[in-house]
Amino acid sequence: MTVASQVKTCVASLKSAQASLETFALSTQNQEAKTLFTNAAEQTQQILQQVEGRVQQLENEEPQYKGF
Repeated sequence: MTVASQVKTCVASLKSAQASLETFALSTQNQEAKTLFTNAAEQTQQILQQVEGRVQQLENEEPQYKGF
């Protein structure tokens, strides 16, 4: 597995984790838990943006990995 594939797999995992956190935030009645899940989802989004930037960088350096 190439580095580009591993990074793209990481992006998919982060998106899944973020979606789960948002779902948890919506489904709980506990305000403290809702805040915790919302903050975690926001932090995950920030990390996701950074990793997606790395994907762009990899694709620019190695065009053959574009679209995988």
